Amino acid sequence: MENQAFLQDVQQRIAELFRSSPAADLERNVKAMLAQTFQRMDLVTREEFEIQVETVARLRQRVEALEARAAAAARTDPAP
Repeated sequence: MENQAFLQDVQQRIAELFRSSPAADLERNVKAMLAQTFQRMDLVTREEFEIQVETVARLRQRVEALEARAAAAARTDPAP
């Protein structure tokens, strides 16, 4: 729902720009509006995203290794 409201807000702002702005100011206004919208969206660069993907992959491997060690220890440890 929030995404739909966000998209409607952007669409409404663009429509307002077309109605009220002279053609010479249109590009400047659209760029400013998009910059503000992207800032609100808290986007990351592709490089930052790739770093996070690699970090998550390494963490997944560590968790799997720890799970394997825990399972092996549970098989070798007699229950009290």
